[in-house]
Amino acid sequence: MNTKLKILINAVLFILFMALVIGGQQHIGYAGLGVMLIGLAGLLVLLWRYNKSYQ
Repeated sequence: MNTKLKILINAVLFILFMALVIGGQQHIGYAGLGVMLIGLAGLLVLLWRYNKSYQ
């Protein structure tokens, strides 16, 4: 896969997961917590994929 395409996909996913975390804060209760946890899990996966190449 092209390097620029990987960067673009990762940037879009980062924005999506950050939007989930921020949007989840607006909802009180378990639904908001679930949305924030999905966003956090996505950010952790992106971080893991980034750091995997440096091990």
